[in-house]
Amino acid sequence: MNYFITGGTGFIGTHLTNLLNETHPECNVYNLDIVEPGTPLPTVKDYKPALKKGQKLGSTFVRCDVRKPIELPASIHPTSEDVIFNFAAVHRTPGHPNYEYFETNIRGAEHICAFAERYGIKKMVFTSSIAPYGAAEEEKFESTLPTPNTPYGISKLVAEKIHMAWQVGGEDRQLTIVRPGVVFGWGENGNFTRLYWGIRGGKFAYPGRKDTIKACIYVKELVKFMLYRVEHHEYGAELYNCCYEPAYTIEHIVEAMKKVTGLKRSVPMIPNWIIMPAAAVIGAMGAPMGICPARVRKLQISTNICGKKLAESGYPFHWTFEEALTDWFDDNDRLGLK
Repeated sequence: MNYFITGGTGFIGTHLTNLLNETHPECNVYNLDIVEPGTPLPTVKDYKPALKKGQKLGSTFVRCDVRKPIELPASIHPTSEDVIFNFAAVHRTPGHPNYEYFETNIRGAEHICAFAERYGIKKMVFTSSIAPYGAAEEEKFESTLPTPNTPYGISKLVAEKIHMAWQVGGEDRQLTIVRPGVVFGWGENGNFTRLYWGIRGGKFAYPGRKDTIKACIYVKELVKFMLYRVEHHEYGAELYNCCYEPAYTIEHIVEAMKKVTGLKRSVPMIPNWIIMPAAAVIGAMGAPMGICPARVRKLQISTNICGKKLAESGYPFHWTFEEALTDWFDDNDRLGLK
Protein backbone atom coordinates (compact mmCIF):
# COMPACT_ATOMS: atom_id res chain seq x y z
CA MET A 1 0.00 0.00 0.00
CA ASN A 2 1.15 3.53 -0.80
CA TYR A 3 0.55 6.90 0.82
CA PHE A 4 1.05 9.89 -1.48
CA ILE A 5 1.55 13.26 0.23
CA THR A 6 1.54 16.27 -2.07
CA GLY A 7 3.41 19.10 -0.38
CA GLY A 8 4.95 16.48 1.91
CA THR A 9 8.10 18.51 2.58
CA GLY A 10 6.11 21.11 4.52
CA PHE A 11 5.14 21.46 8.16
CA ILE A 12 2.02 19.26 8.20
CA GLY A 13 3.43 16.81 5.65
CA THR A 14 6.52 16.21 7.79
CA HIS A 15 4.43 15.41 10.85
CA LEU A 16 2.11 13.14 8.87
CA THR A 17 5.13 11.26 7.46
CA ASN A 18 6.45 10.74 10.99
CA LEU A 19 3.05 9.39 12.05
CA LEU A 20 2.77 7.03 9.07
CA ASN A 21 6.29 5.71 9.68
CA GLU A 22 5.28 5.02 13.26
CA THR A 23 1.86 3.45 12.64
CA HIS A 24 2.30 1.82 9.22
CA PRO A 25 6.01 1.05 8.78
CA GLU A 26 5.19 -1.62 6.20
CA CYS A 27 3.77 0.94 3.74
CA ASN A 28 5.46 3.18 1.18
CA VAL A 29 5.25 6.93 1.77
CA TYR A 30 5.88 9.18 -1.23
CA ASN A 31 6.46 12.91 -0.89
CA LEU A 32 5.39 14.76 -4.06
CA ASP A 33 6.82 18.27 -3.75
CA ILE A 34 8.89 20.90 -5.54
CA VAL A 35 11.03 21.44 -2.43
CA GLU A 36 13.41 18.70 -1.34
CA PRO A 37 13.30 17.91 2.42
CA GLY A 38 15.84 19.78 4.52
CA THR A 39 16.30 22.64 2.06
CA PRO A 40 15.21 26.27 2.49
CA LEU A 41 12.04 27.51 0.86
CA PRO A 42 13.19 30.39 -1.37
CA THR A 43 9.82 32.16 -1.35
CA VAL A 44 9.66 32.49 2.46
CA LYS A 45 12.08 34.76 4.34
CA ASP A 46 13.89 33.09 7.26
CA TYR A 47 12.17 29.77 6.49
CA LYS A 48 13.32 26.83 8.63
CA PRO A 49 12.64 23.28 7.40
CA ALA A 50 10.28 21.22 9.56
CA LEU A 51 13.00 18.59 10.17
CA LYS A 52 15.07 18.56 13.33
CA LYS A 53 18.85 18.73 13.08
CA GLY A 54 20.14 15.46 11.67
CA GLN A 55 16.65 14.12 10.95
CA LYS A 56 15.76 12.71 7.56
CA LEU A 57 12.19 12.62 6.32
CA GLY A 58 11.00 9.01 6.21
CA SER A 59 9.48 9.16 2.75
CA THR A 60 10.59 8.82 -0.86
CA PHE A 61 10.96 12.23 -2.46
CA VAL A 62 9.44 12.66 -5.91
CA ARG A 63 9.99 16.06 -7.47
CA CYS A 64 6.53 17.20 -8.49
CA ASP A 65 4.95 20.51 -9.48
CA VAL A 66 1.20 20.15 -9.03
CA ARG A 67 0.63 23.06 -11.39
CA LYS A 68 1.39 20.51 -14.12
CA PRO A 69 -0.05 17.02 -14.77
CA ILE A 70 1.46 14.53 -12.33
CA GLU A 71 3.81 11.89 -13.72
CA LEU A 72 5.48 9.28 -11.52
CA PRO A 73 8.73 7.39 -12.07
CA ALA A 74 8.24 3.92 -13.56
CA SER A 75 9.43 2.36 -10.29
CA ILE A 76 6.30 3.55 -8.42
CA HIS A 77 3.15 1.48 -8.85
CA PRO A 78 -0.03 3.11 -7.49
CA THR A 79 -3.00 0.90 -6.63
CA SER A 80 -6.68 1.48 -5.90
CA GLU A 81 -5.98 0.83 -2.21
CA ASP A 82 -3.66 3.81 -1.88
CA VAL A 83 -4.37 7.10 -0.09
CA ILE A 84 -3.64 10.66 -1.18
CA PHE A 85 -3.11 13.50 1.30
CA ASN A 86 -3.22 16.78 -0.62
CA PHE A 87 -1.31 19.48 1.25
CA ALA A 88 0.24 21.26 -1.75
CA ALA A 89 -0.72 24.93 -1.68
CA VAL A 90 0.38 28.53 -1.82
CA HIS A 91 -0.93 29.70 1.53
CA ARG A 92 0.97 32.56 3.14
CA THR A 93 -1.31 35.59 3.01
CA PRO A 94 -0.46 38.34 2.41
CA GLY A 95 2.72 37.35 0.62
CA HIS A 96 2.07 36.28 -2.98
CA PRO A 97 0.69 37.80 -6.18
CA ASN A 98 -2.99 36.92 -6.55
CA TYR A 99 -2.54 34.64 -9.55
CA GLU A 100 -0.17 32.33 -7.63
CA TYR A 101 -2.94 31.26 -5.23
CA PHE A 102 -5.19 30.30 -8.14
CA GLU A 103 -2.44 28.72 -10.21
CA THR A 104 -1.27 26.35 -7.49
CA ASN A 105 -4.40 25.76 -5.43
CA ILE A 106 -6.88 25.32 -8.28
CA ARG A 107 -4.69 23.78 -10.99
CA GLY A 108 -3.11 21.63 -8.31
CA ALA A 109 -6.50 20.29 -7.21
CA GLU A 110 -7.39 19.48 -10.81
CA HIS A 111 -4.15 17.62 -11.44
CA ILE A 112 -4.23 15.71 -8.15
CA CYS A 113 -7.80 14.58 -8.74
CA ALA A 114 -6.87 13.54 -12.29
CA PHE A 115 -3.97 11.54 -10.82
CA ALA A 116 -6.38 9.76 -8.45
CA GLU A 117 -8.77 9.13 -11.35
CA ARG A 118 -6.03 7.66 -13.56
CA TYR A 119 -4.97 5.07 -10.99
CA GLY A 120 -8.38 4.35 -9.46
CA ILE A 121 -7.35 5.69 -6.03
CA LYS A 122 -10.46 5.97 -3.86
CA LYS A 123 -9.30 7.68 -0.67
CA MET A 124 -8.21 11.30 -0.36
CA VAL A 125 -7.74 13.89 2.37
CA PHE A 126 -7.64 17.55 1.37
CA THR A 127 -6.33 20.19 3.72
CA SER A 128 -8.34 23.32 3.02
CA SER A 129 -8.46 26.37 5.27
CA ILE A 130 -10.84 28.53 7.28
CA ALA A 131 -10.23 31.27 4.70
CA PRO A 132 -13.31 30.21 2.63
CA TYR A 133 -15.48 31.46 5.51
CA GLY A 134 -14.23 35.00 5.04
CA ALA A 135 -13.18 37.45 7.74
CA ALA A 136 -15.96 38.03 10.29
CA GLU A 137 -16.47 37.77 14.05
CA GLU A 138 -19.44 35.38 13.94
CA GLU A 139 -18.90 31.72 14.84
CA LYS A 140 -18.49 29.52 11.76
CA PHE A 141 -19.89 26.02 11.42
CA GLU A 142 -19.33 23.52 8.63
CA SER A 143 -22.80 24.47 7.38
CA THR A 144 -22.00 28.22 7.29
CA LEU A 145 -22.21 29.71 3.80
CA PRO A 146 -18.64 30.42 2.63
CA THR A 147 -17.99 34.06 1.70
CA PRO A 148 -14.24 34.23 1.00
CA ASN A 149 -12.81 37.70 0.60
CA THR A 150 -9.19 36.95 -0.34
CA PRO A 151 -7.63 35.25 -3.38
CA TYR A 152 -6.36 32.53 -1.06
CA GLY A 153 -9.81 31.87 0.42
CA ILE A 154 -11.46 31.88 -3.01
CA SER A 155 -8.86 29.47 -4.42
CA LYS A 156 -9.29 27.09 -1.49
CA LEU A 157 -13.08 27.05 -1.83
CA VAL A 158 -12.81 26.28 -5.55
CA ALA A 159 -10.31 23.52 -4.74
CA GLU A 160 -12.80 22.02 -2.29
CA LYS A 161 -15.43 21.91 -5.03
CA ILE A 162 -12.97 20.22 -7.43
CA HIS A 163 -12.29 17.52 -4.85
CA MET A 164 -16.01 17.07 -4.21
CA ALA A 165 -16.64 16.65 -7.93
CA TRP A 166 -13.96 13.95 -7.99
CA GLN A 167 -15.61 12.15 -5.06
CA VAL A 168 -19.06 11.93 -6.67
CA GLY A 169 -17.52 10.80 -9.95
CA GLY A 170 -16.84 7.24 -8.83
CA GLU A 171 -18.27 4.50 -6.66
CA ASP A 172 -17.02 4.15 -3.06
CA ARG A 173 -14.73 7.18 -3.20
CA GLN A 174 -13.85 8.60 0.19
CA LEU A 175 -13.03 12.30 0.69
CA THR A 176 -12.26 14.12 3.92
CA ILE A 177 -11.83 17.90 3.76
CA VAL A 178 -10.40 19.61 6.83
CA ARG A 179 -10.48 23.31 7.59
CA PRO A 180 -7.90 23.79 10.37
CA GLY A 181 -7.58 26.82 12.57
CA VAL A 182 -4.04 28.01 13.36
CA VAL A 183 -1.85 24.90 13.29
CA PHE A 184 1.03 24.95 15.77
CA GLY A 185 3.91 22.68 16.72
CA TRP A 186 7.50 21.85 15.81
CA GLY A 187 8.58 23.46 12.53
CA GLU A 188 5.57 25.77 12.25
CA ASN A 189 7.44 28.94 11.20
CA GLY A 190 4.21 30.84 11.78
CA ASN A 191 1.85 32.66 14.11
CA PHE A 192 2.46 30.78 17.36
CA THR A 193 6.23 30.84 16.90
CA ARG A 194 6.18 34.60 16.32
CA LEU A 195 3.86 35.03 19.29
CA TYR A 196 6.17 33.15 21.65
CA TRP A 197 9.30 35.04 20.60
CA GLY A 198 7.39 38.32 20.68
CA ILE A 199 6.37 37.68 24.29
CA ARG A 200 9.81 36.44 25.25
CA GLY A 201 11.52 39.46 23.71
CA GLY A 202 9.04 41.96 25.14
CA LYS A 203 7.91 42.84 21.61
CA PHE A 204 4.33 41.58 21.73
CA ALA A 205 1.35 43.54 22.96
CA TYR A 206 -2.35 42.84 22.52
CA PRO A 207 -3.25 44.77 19.35
CA GLY A 208 -6.33 46.72 20.38
CA ARG A 209 -8.15 43.87 22.20
CA LYS A 210 -7.58 40.74 24.30
CA ASP A 211 -10.75 38.81 23.45
CA THR A 212 -9.98 38.02 19.81
CA ILE A 213 -10.79 34.35 19.24
CA LYS A 214 -8.03 32.34 17.57
CA ALA A 215 -9.19 28.81 16.83
CA CYS A 216 -6.20 26.48 16.76
CA ILE A 217 -5.09 22.84 16.61
CA TYR A 218 -1.87 21.03 17.48
CA VAL A 219 -0.17 19.65 14.35
CA LYS A 220 0.28 16.17 15.84
CA GLU A 221 -3.42 16.11 16.71
CA LEU A 222 -4.39 17.25 13.22
CA VAL A 223 -2.46 14.51 11.42
CA LYS A 224 -3.75 11.87 13.83
CA PHE A 225 -7.31 13.02 13.14
CA MET A 226 -6.82 12.93 9.38
CA LEU A 227 -5.47 9.38 9.51
CA TYR A 228 -8.30 8.43 11.87
CA ARG A 229 -10.88 9.63 9.33
CA VAL A 230 -9.17 7.70 6.51
CA GLU A 231 -9.51 4.56 8.62
CA HIS A 232 -13.02 5.22 9.99
CA HIS A 233 -14.85 6.71 7.01
CA GLU A 234 -16.25 4.28 4.43
CA TYR A 235 -17.25 6.48 1.50
CA GLY A 236 -18.71 9.87 0.63
CA ALA A 237 -17.50 13.41 1.30
CA GLU A 238 -17.13 14.93 4.75
CA LEU A 239 -16.01 18.32 6.02
CA TYR A 240 -14.54 19.14 9.43
CA ASN A 241 -13.45 22.32 11.12
CA CYS A 242 -10.31 21.36 13.02
CA CYS A 243 -9.74 23.19 16.28
CA TYR A 244 -10.14 22.85 20.01
CA GLU A 245 -13.70 23.26 21.24
CA PRO A 246 -14.43 25.86 22.42
CA ALA A 247 -11.92 28.00 20.54
CA TYR A 248 -9.58 30.08 22.70
CA THR A 249 -9.05 33.82 22.97
CA ILE A 250 -5.64 35.33 22.29
CA GLU A 251 -5.38 36.14 26.01
CA HIS A 252 -5.94 32.49 26.94
CA ILE A 253 -3.31 31.40 24.40
CA VAL A 254 -0.76 33.92 25.68
CA GLU A 255 -1.27 33.00 29.33
CA ALA A 256 -1.07 29.27 28.60
CA MET A 257 2.09 29.78 26.57
CA LYS A 258 3.66 31.80 29.38
CA LYS A 259 2.72 29.18 31.97
CA VAL A 260 4.06 26.22 30.00
CA THR A 261 7.35 27.87 29.01
CA GLY A 262 7.97 29.74 32.26
CA LEU A 263 7.80 33.24 30.78
CA LYS A 264 7.17 35.88 33.45
CA ARG A 265 6.65 38.92 31.23
CA SER A 266 3.47 40.94 31.43
CA VAL A 267 1.77 41.67 28.11
CA PRO A 268 0.27 45.15 27.69
CA MET A 269 -2.57 46.15 25.39
CA ILE A 270 -1.99 48.95 22.89
CA PRO A 271 -5.03 50.86 21.61
CA ASN A 272 -5.67 51.05 17.88
CA TRP A 273 -4.97 54.76 17.62
CA ILE A 274 -1.38 53.98 18.58
CA ILE A 275 -0.73 50.54 17.08
CA MET A 276 -1.89 51.09 13.50
CA PRO A 277 0.37 54.12 12.77
CA ALA A 278 3.23 52.31 14.51
CA ALA A 279 2.67 49.18 12.39
CA ALA A 280 2.78 51.32 9.25
CA VAL A 281 6.15 52.78 10.27
CA ILE A 282 7.59 49.37 11.24
CA GLY A 283 6.28 47.86 8.01
CA ALA A 284 8.08 50.54 6.04
CA MET A 285 11.30 49.51 7.83
CA GLY A 286 11.06 45.95 6.52
CA ALA A 287 8.47 44.47 8.89
CA PRO A 288 10.70 42.92 11.61
CA MET A 289 8.81 40.20 13.55
CA GLY A 290 6.33 40.19 10.69
CA ILE A 291 4.74 43.45 11.87
CA CYS A 292 2.83 45.45 9.25
CA PRO A 293 -0.68 46.95 9.08
CA ALA A 294 -2.11 43.93 7.21
CA ARG A 295 -0.87 41.49 9.84
CA VAL A 296 -2.09 43.69 12.70
CA ARG A 297 -5.57 43.82 11.15
CA LYS A 298 -5.42 40.05 10.74
CA LEU A 299 -4.55 39.68 14.43
CA GLN A 300 -7.58 41.76 15.41
CA ILE A 301 -10.11 39.64 13.50
CA SER A 302 -11.37 36.51 15.26
CA THR A 303 -10.91 33.14 13.58
CA ASN A 304 -14.01 31.89 15.32
CA ILE A 305 -14.72 28.41 13.97
CA CYS A 306 -16.67 25.76 15.84
CA GLY A 307 -14.95 22.42 16.49
CA LYS A 308 -18.01 20.66 17.91
CA LYS A 309 -18.38 18.27 14.96
CA LEU A 310 -14.78 17.09 15.41
CA ALA A 311 -15.28 16.77 19.18
CA GLU A 312 -18.34 14.54 18.58
CA SER A 313 -16.78 12.46 15.77
CA GLY A 314 -15.52 9.70 18.02
CA TYR A 315 -11.91 10.77 17.61
CA PRO A 316 -10.08 10.61 20.99
CA PHE A 317 -7.98 13.74 21.53
CA HIS A 318 -4.47 12.93 22.72
CA TRP A 319 -3.53 16.35 24.13
CA THR A 320 -5.33 19.22 25.82
CA PHE A 321 -4.23 22.65 24.62
CA GLU A 322 -1.79 23.08 27.52
CA GLU A 323 -0.47 19.53 27.06
CA ALA A 324 0.09 20.23 23.36
CA LEU A 325 2.13 23.34 24.17
CA THR A 326 4.13 21.30 26.70
CA ASP A 327 4.80 18.58 24.12
CA TRP A 328 5.98 21.22 21.63
CA PHE A 329 8.20 22.78 24.32
CA ASP A 330 9.66 19.33 25.05
CA ASP A 331 10.36 18.84 21.33
CA ASN A 332 12.55 21.94 21.61
CA ASP A 333 14.40 20.53 24.64
CA ARG A 334 12.48 23.10 26.74
CA LEU A 335 14.63 25.89 25.31
CA GLY A 336 11.85 27.74 23.47
CA LEU A 337 9.23 27.24 20.78
CA LYS A 338 10.07 27.03 17.09
